[in-house]
Amino acid sequence: MVHVLSEKGSSKGKDYCILFNSQWAHLPHDLGKASLLQLQDQTSSVLCSPSDVPHGGFNNQIPMVMRGNCTFYEKVRLAQINGARGLLIVSRERLVPPGGNRSQYEEIDIPVALLSYTDMLDIGKSFGSSVKGAMYAPNEPVLDYNMVIIFVMAVGTVAIGGYWAGSRDVKKRYMKHKRDDGAEKHDDETVDVTPIMICVFVVMCCSMLVLLYFFYDHLVYLIIGIFCLAASIGLYSCLSPFVRRFPLGKCRIPDNNLPYFHKRPQVRMLLLAVFCISVSVVWGIFRNEDQWAWVLQDALGIAFCLYMLKTIRLPTFKGCTLLLLVLFVYDVFFVFITPFLTKTGESIMVEVAAGPSDSATHEKLPMVLKVPRLNSSPLALCDRPFSLLGFGDILVPGLLVAYCHRFDIQVQSSRVYFVACTIAYGIGLLVTFVALALMQMGQPALLYLVPCTLLTSLVVALWRRELAMFWTGSGFAKDLPQPPVVIAPVNCPQLPKDSTVPASQQDTEQMTNPTLHVKELHGSASAEEELADTSTKTDQSEISVAHSEEPTAQNKDDLESKCLNAEQNQLE
Repeated sequence: MVHVLSEKGSSKGKDYCILFNSQWAHLPHDLGKASLLQLQDQTSSVLCSPSDVPHGGFNNQIPMVMRGNCTFYEKVRLAQINGARGLLIVSRERLVPPGGNRSQYEEIDIPVALLSYTDMLDIGKSFGSSVKGAMYAPNEPVLDYNMVIIFVMAVGTVAIGGYWAGSRDVKKRYMKHKRDDGAEKHDDETVDVTPIMICVFVVMCCSMLVLLYFFYDHLVYLIIGIFCLAASIGLYSCLSPFVRRFPLGKCRIPDNNLPYFHKRPQVRMLLLAVFCISVSVVWGIFRNEDQWAWVLQDALGIAFCLYMLKTIRLPTFKGCTLLLLVLFVYDVFFVFITPFLTKTGESIMVEVAAGPSDSATHEKLPMVLKVPRLNSSPLALCDRPFSLLGFGDILVPGLLVAYCHRFDIQVQSSRVYFVACTIAYGIGLLVTFVALALMQMGQPALLYLVPCTLLTSLVVALWRRELAMFWTGSGFAKDLPQPPVVIAPVNCPQLPKDSTVPASQQDTEQMTNPTLHVKELHGSASAEEELADTSTKTDQSEISVAHSEEPTAQNKDDLESKCLNAEQNQLE
């Protein structure tokens, strides 16, 4: 940072962001220890030759010169020879750390930094020509308060998405037993992920990341467009259950032959679709407004994640393990290994997520949750005032959380898997934040989230002695062995026997229209005996009988209806 104030002392000072290289010379971390020196405006020259040096040199001053025409080393060497105590190079381009080689670093002992052209103009407008400045490098806070907001958003999205996905899946399985093919069938279809799909997905992720690294300026707009479309669909999916509860707008549009509209959607759902598309369009237009656009991006991102967690389903823990481990390796490789493979020594993952420093568009990928810095650090003025968390760090563990919730419901375990996996995700995210603060560099969150969530789920399954069912997916695998069951009638009110109706018909009615419940047998022999008895009674009752009198049949139908209602309530 450079702290600028007027020499007359009539105005309050102001901080400006500068980009410096500590290998030239170190800057003090505290503004109170920084030397307050006169800033000399030499932006009419580039300081590449002795003729650019003014008469009298730069005695105890910090000159401001334009960037270009020669190397950083030539500029700072001329400034140091002529008595400068520092050098500010004004750049019209994107700021980059001024570089050199080791011998040049050893020769120079004054700090050199880059200042943006717009900031230079603001200095002249705000303080005039007679100004002083102090260059310093404040320590970045270990943790920012925005980490709390990111933590709440991430854990909340994983918990809500996992719970919603599990509950929705169980509801859909129950609805298969009901004859409900009407217009109220609103749920979207789910996609079961197979091992082949996982492999194809990872190859596509690797290819897209490499393409973005080399062709960022060309592909970033494609990613932004895909995000707008997917986010509007996700927002519609999340809001539609609430809109359907409104008593207004149930009328449908008239008959027509237009695409989609020929299905005659309800007016309220049509208005919801227009609203969701409008929100995405507004974000797309104002996406670079740092003051408020991040709120829309986070809202759309959360809706997109919830929609993906609801739509994509991992049917077995084996599939969950394969997906998380493969993406674990993918994340670690592109963060920690790729710096050894690139010319600049930058991580491909970090470079693409934050936007390349030499990008001509200065666009950022929207596939992240981002929150601006909330502390009062002067570093908030610089280029990256946001903390980021990628969607993959939410979706990948979230799919495991959703599977745990479905398994909880199948084995009736009081959601112990779901709660344990959600807590493990939160702990893994906290460990990620601690590692970020200690290492002061971008961290692959899956490096910490995958072990926490996978190991926790595995330990719970071992503790409950359900690892075999948990691994293959109890209730989801078709070949999963089920416990022996027997079908028996529930205690329904007995019908008064009619003397005009044969006994065989009364037995038939009791056996063909019972309310059923399932009992787990403790021995296979008893199960076979009961099933055999039931089969025998049913065979004996399959004879032709006369119809009973109408009043008796009506009473019997009422009782049967009550029993069936009791069965439905019990299933629900």
